[in-house]
Amino acid sequence: MRIFALVGLCAGGGALALASLTAGLAHVGEYAQQQRGRYLTDLGDCAACHTAEGGQPFAGGRPIETPFGTIYSPNVTPDPDTGIGAWTDDQFYRAMHEGIAEDGTRLYPAFPYPWFTKVTREDVDAIHAYLLTLPAVRSRRPENTLVWPLNQSLAMVGWNTLFFRPGTFQPDPAKSAEWNRGAYLVEGLGHCGACHSPKNVFGAVKEAERYQGSQIQNWFAPNLTGDMGSGLGRWSVDDIVRFLKTGHTERTLAYGPMSEVVSVSTSKMEESDLRAMAEYLKSLPSQAGTPEKATADHGISSQGEAIYYDQCSACHQIRGEGVPGLFPALKGGTMVHAQDPSSMIRLVLEGGRGAWTSQDPNAMSMPSFNWKLSDEQVAAVVSYIRAAWGNAAPPVSADAVKTMRKALEPKSEQ
Repeated sequence: MRIFALVGLCAGGGALALASLTAGLAHVGEYAQQQRGRYLTDLGDCAACHTAEGGQPFAGGRPIETPFGTIYSPNVTPDPDTGIGAWTDDQFYRAMHEGIAEDGTRLYPAFPYPWFTKVTREDVDAIHAYLLTLPAVRSRRPENTLVWPLNQSLAMVGWNTLFFRPGTFQPDPAKSAEWNRGAYLVEGLGHCGACHSPKNVFGAVKEAERYQGSQIQNWFAPNLTGDMGSGLGRWSVDDIVRFLKTGHTERTLAYGPMSEVVSVSTSKMEESDLRAMAEYLKSLPSQAGTPEKATADHGISSQGEAIYYDQCSACHQIRGEGVPGLFPALKGGTMVHAQDPSSMIRLVLEGGRGAWTSQDPNAMSMPSFNWKLSDEQVAAVVSYIRAAWGNAAPPVSADAVKTMRKALEPKSEQ
């Protein structure tokens, strides 16, 4: 009897130990999933859109300007009433994969579900698991201000029928594992084409012109194809990796929305993933030809040259070669060669601040010349830069500068 009792005691102790080990392993697995989700959330640049200026992280309320009105990002903290605290894994996956909220409401593609649909269920579940670990913030977003009929979510049924094809990313067996990883990141969570692809009148990507650059919130997201002038044709894989990691190379500096992308997202990515993205981007064929050389206009050229020497050459140097590690070169610059000069005009008028990263915490700034230069003078200096030192981009008109200056005025003054 004592032997049987001892065996039973040992068996019972073993069962408890096994249960404890199982629970411990489950906890480790849960933590690993959450940490994976944190990395993927950074990769997807989720904080940028879901954090309002001066607001709590991920609590939503950030205005997203579109040609059809303003959309405010939702709260994705685990608050059960105003956030996603009551969402199931299936509901969260449906939102990411199909663009449908937990209550059946159709989401707008300002939330880039046409790209997120390619993300695997495992990765989506990890993102959800991480978001549920955030502090719950009670924050209800403002109402969207969209034009009719787009202010009715049912309108998205028609939009999805025309322009949305759900489906998880399928690797190309003819390509390398690194290329496929890059394609998965760029076409999925990275949603690079959401900003860098032209849109049609309905706000959908023009498939025949993917990655050729696009106007976004008075900036121009540049061409990512292999074009030698306005695209990445002259960039090496190392150049792209460095830019995504630090926000600058010798030929350019991240400003505007891309500065935030680098600071909040790509600077936190693993080197292997950055290199995979670069490999994929380098495989995109050139689709947009280099703009023809600007027609010489000695009046504008002389005026622009004089303004450049007086106002710009101290940083960017006499021949536009820049200062490595400090000021980007304007000679051969990708932004300089963009067919749409919006970013250059905006930087001259408004100035800007480069990306801040842990690798390069000294973000460089561009001063504003809005107060100092007229529309004609800004047009002259930008036109000069776009045609000097072998650059070959069309000139800029004073009307284009006037339009941008008006767009940058505070809303209350318009």
